[in-house]
Amino acid sequence: MEKEEIYRTFPGRLLIVGFGSIGTGVLPLILRHIGIPKERISIIAADNRGVSIAKKERVSFRIEPLLPDNYKKILGKYLRGKDFLLNLSVDVSSVDLIKYCQARGILYLDTVVEPWKGVYTDPKLSLSERSNYSLREAVLKLKKGSKGKTTAVVAHGANPGIVSHFVKRALLNIAKDTGHKTAAPKTREEWGALMQKLGVKTIHIAEYDSQVSSEPKKIGRFENTWSVDGFHSEGIGQPSELGWGTHEKHFPKDGHKHTYGCGAAIYLDRPGAKTVVRTWTPEHGHFLGRVVTHNESISIADYFTVRKGKKVVYQPTVHYAYRPCDAAMLSLEECLGNMSKLQDEQRILLEEITTGMDELGVLLMGHKKGAYWYGSQLTMEKTRKLAPYQNATGLQVTAGVLGAMVWAMENPTQGVVEADEIDFERVMEIIEPYMGQMVGKYTDWTPLTDREKTFADDIDAKDPWQFKNFRFS
Repeated sequence: MEKEEIYRTFPGRLLIVGFGSIGTGVLPLILRHIGIPKERISIIAADNRGVSIAKKERVSFRIEPLLPDNYKKILGKYLRGKDFLLNLSVDVSSVDLIKYCQARGILYLDTVVEPWKGVYTDPKLSLSERSNYSLREAVLKLKKGSKGKTTAVVAHGANPGIVSHFVKRALLNIAKDTGHKTAAPKTREEWGALMQKLGVKTIHIAEYDSQVSSEPKKIGRFENTWSVDGFHSEGIGQPSELGWGTHEKHFPKDGHKHTYGCGAAIYLDRPGAKTVVRTWTPEHGHFLGRVVTHNESISIADYFTVRKGKKVVYQPTVHYAYRPCDAAMLSLEECLGNMSKLQDEQRILLEEITTGMDELGVLLMGHKKGAYWYGSQLTMEKTRKLAPYQNATGLQVTAGVLGAMVWAMENPTQGVVEADEIDFERVMEIIEPYMGQMVGKYTDWTPLTDREKTFADDIDAKDPWQFKNFRFS
């Protein structure tokens, strides 16, 4: 990569918890762009999957799994005030780690809100209690009263993470192209007012992963371009979730509202891997994606909500619409066919990938120009030129981690914050060199385009942007 700017010099110590595909991918970006000696970086993990890369980069690595009864003791060996905890683990409570860091003045960042192991499979918990909505509400409780305390950035990778910044960039582009002369909003209320004024009804985090392996998928092995455990828990262990817009007229028959919290989202009594919707990206056009639960589906809907007093007068529908790579699709079908039991053998595809891209963006629909997709088209070929140890999917995540780390170091006393609340222009400045081609494209596509009338679909022809029109069953 030509530009190797040191964005920030960090005087404290850095502890990376978890060293899977994202940890191994982000380490060289940290060493490239954050001024911190290797002897002040430590890695702890539950297994030795990334140990060879840690040794190659000459960074301390130890197997020390964090558990509810030992995490404080272990973290105390590595961290003190003004240090940084980068949490890239699974099955470790984000809430408990945030509490630990807030009490001791330690900077914090994670890419997803995680519970302790067993929550997703606990039969005593309701679907609502296993949801990302519930996990986010626990974080929001920590957020109250945290302003002025040490910064903890929650759920900032690619999605959740950089897609929140894509939404703001897309809104400004739509405003300009539709003749709305407006300065970039400064507050949450101003951003919500702009989205409402532009008439955005629905937002898809529309992603198509076309990366191809040189080897056919092995039967009995789950193959993916990112965390297998993460995909299995989000796609199968948790219910499908979506931010629920004020324009919606047809509540899903399998849908449920939460009885607590912000009220910005609903959940379905089925997992995201079994919830299919129509969506669109510039490279692939119309395709079918899965409504896998993600934090951004809730946080974006909540952030752009407009209220008059206590009454919600505007809120967009927001959800993920994900098409995994071919190997992951086959792996998912095999898993579902085996009563959703995860395969014993797992592989993250890296060197095996021969070609393809991860096309990740946001599709904003319902405004004057119909629909607008804005995001990253990052090929595997470009990825290999930009950074080591990762595929295109991973680089979009690790660049998001880098951007949020730098922002946190530059803004160390902001308390608990989500991606939607931080300086999107600053983060975009850091991540764009790693995004491949940034693309913005309008389309006249709607979920009713080319629908076969002979199948007598249950549609709402008056408003194409109703969730029931997107849903494929």
